[in-house]
Amino acid sequence: MTAVAASWLPLSAGERSVAIEVLVHGPLSRTELARRLDLSAGSLTRLTKPLIESGLLIEVPEAGTPAEVRQGRPSQPLDVVAESRSFIGFKITEDMVYGVVTTLRSEIVARHDRPLVSRDPAEVADLLAEMTRELGGAYPRLAGIGIGVGGLVQERAVVGESPFLQWRDVPLGELVEERTGLPVVVENDVAALVEAETWFGAGRGLDRFVVLTIGAGVGYGLVLGGRRVPYAEEDRGFGRHWIIDPNGPLTPDGNRGSAVSLLTIPSIRYQVQAATGRDHSYEEILALAAAGDPMPARVIEEAGRALGVLVAQIANFAMPQKIMLAGEGVGLMDVAGKTVEDAIRSHRHPLAAPIDLETRVSDFHDWARGAAVLAIQVLVLGVAEV
Repeated sequence: MTAVAASWLPLSAGERSVAIEVLVHGPLSRTELARRLDLSAGSLTRLTKPLIESGLLIEVPEAGTPAEVRQGRPSQPLDVVAESRSFIGFKITEDMVYGVVTTLRSEIVARHDRPLVSRDPAEVADLLAEMTRELGGAYPRLAGIGIGVGGLVQERAVVGESPFLQWRDVPLGELVEERTGLPVVVENDVAALVEAETWFGAGRGLDRFVVLTIGAGVGYGLVLGGRRVPYAEEDRGFGRHWIIDPNGPLTPDGNRGSAVSLLTIPSIRYQVQAATGRDHSYEEILALAAAGDPMPARVIEEAGRALGVLVAQIANFAMPQKIMLAGEGVGLMDVAGKTVEDAIRSHRHPLAAPIDLETRVSDFHDWARGAAVLAIQVLVLGVAEV
């Protein structure tokens, strides 16, 4: 494994704005880039020159332009050299670590997973360092590591509280940096996913965007003005207190009728087991509901109705241009999609614009990719707070 210095850093504020615009939206012609950033041609030339010389940006032929006329800088768009650096992203769950390697533009080029046999912070850091060495063997130009954790993360370095890992005040960033020699950024896993979708995914170019995740928990992220809105209570279990149906089920992990009690995989499994005396996986419950088995069908129907109400409430108050639904629980839409749609309509004004709801079938590698995007942001922005 070879760690490389970010030769293009530090960047000035103007250079950063150019780099980010091309990274997220490129390739872009100089004319379009100057228009987007409200720069003169001379200012743009001054800002792009060091970025090209350092290898961060490259001039590329304009699509469809014959080779004999591909001359002169004005006709050559600018793009990032996506393969110039590699980044590692880790998603830590209660029993697994999912790892990916991405390019500078967050394309996943490798995956590597390991079971989490110990939750001792030092041993977890040892495992992440070992996985980094294994991944770095094939991708030596590593420039940073991002780590996503379910829980409250402070200053993008310390896991203040993680119920899944039973951690409090763990300096995970420092522990992994000591073992790898690479810059490390740690963030709440939902926040990391939101950043990735804002820069490179469903929310790219949108002013108002929401990510809603359902799975082991309920996650929520809001983007306003093209930037994720951080908040002090991030991942403090807001779903436990978001009451959708006051007469709904009471489960061990949430208040009666809360989003957590109605929508999360553990709660759905708990409800079915309590009613039938049999323990089923989430996938089995969905299959039973689709086949018309009464109790699983009832639980899934209630979950679908709850999801529709939640989506409608988010749309009514945040007024996003798009809501992306993700997480390991999105299979709910395959079985209860019509119930979700009916609940959305019944909780929206009849003349309200339709909600652009995008369902993302994803796995934990997508969460790991989100963590890698944190490292990309830090490298390009040159700061830990994005």
